[in-house]
Amino acid sequence: MVSTPTRGTIPRASKRPSPPPGHDGGGLRSRLRRLWDYIEGKDKAPNSSTYYLILGCAVALTAIGVMMVLSASSVEAISVGKSPYGDALKQAMFGVFGLIAMYVISRTNVIWMKKLSWWAMGVVIMLLALVPVLGRSALGNQNWLDIGGISIQPSEISKLVLCVWIAAVLARKEKYLNRWMHVMIPVFPGAGAVLGLILVGNDLGTAIVVMSIVAAGLYFAGVPGRMLAIVAAIGAIGATAMTLISPNRICRVTAWLGMANPSCTADSDFTYQSTNGMYGLAQGSWTGLGLGQSRQKYNWLPEAHNDFIFAIIGEELGLVGTVVVLVLFAILGIAIFRVVVRQTDPFQRTLAGGIMVWLLGQASMNMAVVTQLLPVIGVPLPFISAGGSALVMSLCGVGVVLSLARSQLPPQERPRFLPRRSPKTTRKRT
Repeated sequence: MVSTPTRGTIPRASKRPSPPPGHDGGGLRSRLRRLWDYIEGKDKAPNSSTYYLILGCAVALTAIGVMMVLSASSVEAISVGKSPYGDALKQAMFGVFGLIAMYVISRTNVIWMKKLSWWAMGVVIMLLALVPVLGRSALGNQNWLDIGGISIQPSEISKLVLCVWIAAVLARKEKYLNRWMHVMIPVFPGAGAVLGLILVGNDLGTAIVVMSIVAAGLYFAGVPGRMLAIVAAIGAIGATAMTLISPNRICRVTAWLGMANPSCTADSDFTYQSTNGMYGLAQGSWTGLGLGQSRQKYNWLPEAHNDFIFAIIGEELGLVGTVVVLVLFAILGIAIFRVVVRQTDPFQRTLAGGIMVWLLGQASMNMAVVTQLLPVIGVPLPFISAGGSALVMSLCGVGVVLSLARSQLPPQERPRFLPRRSPKTTRKRT
């Protein structure tokens, strides 16, 4: 006889097969894993799309930068009797030079950079050492050298050189990166010299970017996590110490936190710049006031064409314009990350990773400052803020990544400047 379930009892459910290990039945965890796999692109064969995404984003951001520099700088230039097109023409000139340099570098093998890394590091340290002696000061920072009628910023050059130098040094010590002595020497003395000379010019923002480049180099080279944690703690302590020894920086931090500080002068408004930046973003609303129609650029927002150009983008182009810039940087970051994860050579992987953290980290810092997520520190927005040295070096960094992306492709699929001619076919006479 077959027993039937009585009232009040629940029949036992049939036993379902358990999901395989590591599978959570299509839940959030598996979706995030699939998203991460898509971002990495490991399951797909390398193709030229990554190359063109990097190239397209860099060119688009540069074009936006020239356009916004023209809009943000014209009013102040007129107010001091200068041409309203002066800053924009200068930015465009450096942009053309940077694009040419980017193209040339993208068509070369980056091994030559590895061979010249020590020489380049020596030249950069020499230039940085000349800045406190012969350099020009502006807005409290002494960062510029005037050479032959052209102002250069050695601290911007040091970012790319440091990426190459750290990658070359750590790649040579790949088998010994689990030992403290090999990790520290010569990376810490060399990077410390660059960092110290930058801090002599009172530029904490650039110093933080340099520290992030050093940390990125150690991470992508394969330094153990415990060492990275100690290095991060040392960097945080150093940044805090550099803030505490400067009364101006302390006032900026306390003003950002909304704390009263009796030591800060009452006639100085340390939130003036960030407050007017937020006014610009608020006035822009969804679609903006229109290109060229900013109100904050009428001498209300200091450094409108430089460190706070993102606020002018938000005011004139609205939330739509700022999202476009964010998306371009996000696509650029994902494309560079794909180049990084596909590298098997330690030098090339560390070099690409350092450039990625440099460009994306600096962009994040700039936009965080404008939106008051961080206190005001002088960090330009890559490709967009006015500044010839920063623009040229950013485009050169992109050229290095393009060279690495191009080398991952088969020879017949590598992008060419001119399209390849199709072979002519000859008809046989009958």
